[in-house]
Amino acid sequence: MHLMKTPVAILALVLASFLFIFATEKNSTHENNNAVAIAPPAPRVNNGNSEGTHSALFTDLHLEEAGMNQSVFNSALIGLEKLSSEGEVKRNDIVTIVDFSQPSNKKRLYVLDLENKKILFNTLVAHGRNSGTLLAKSFSNSASSLKSSLGFYLTGETYIGDNGYSLRLNGMEKNINDNARDRSIVLHGAPYVDESAINSLGFLGISLGCPAVPETDHKAIINTIKDGTCLFIYSPDANYLQKSTLLNS
Repeated sequence: MHLMKTPVAILALVLASFLFIFATEKNSTHENNNAVAIAPPAPRVNNGNSEGTHSALFTDLHLEEAGMNQSVFNSALIGLEKLSSEGEVKRNDIVTIVDFSQPSNKKRLYVLDLENKKILFNTLVAHGRNSGTLLAKSFSNSASSLKSSLGFYLTGETYIGDNGYSLRLNGMEKNINDNARDRSIVLHGAPYVDESAINSLGFLGISLGCPAVPETDHKAIINTIKDGTCLFIYSPDANYLQKSTLLNS
């Protein structure tokens, strides 16, 4: 026997259908929210490359008070991190920065202990004879140029030469400083790297292209940075800053 549905039965049927649809949509929304929550995480950022990390370390080292611009320090760390990632650097807690944006009458060589956040050495350093007098403005990778070469180096072995106890440098940037070995570009002490030269000339004595340092400090500096640490010679030279693969890769 066919029964006619009463208004109450119809209302109950409509209400049940509405509740079923609502529950289905709610469950679907919940599942979508879960899908977002378990999505793959974003790629991990290397904090060593972050500008904030560099800035904090620059502050902790008190480098501004020592005369360095933060952009110079940032550039040094970018190259250090790249060389370290390639397995080139044996010790990445030590970095040496020669800042040729400063004149030669300033203490523009810095040996930094990044782990303990200390300036180990901050002293005078010479540039090449044909690079300039007070300021180093011209650079070369060519033999007999008597000019400094910019860029990133790895320190090598020590030896006793014409300038006494010296440290070989390996240029790590092709066509920028990779002739350093052939040119005998080394770190050594020199009598012309002294305040007396500045007092008499107005600028520091000049080398044949080597980053020469005071004789009073050269042995201690060499023994601190030898055998595979990073040395960076900086200048705001547009040609270098554009060509350096370590700064631009």
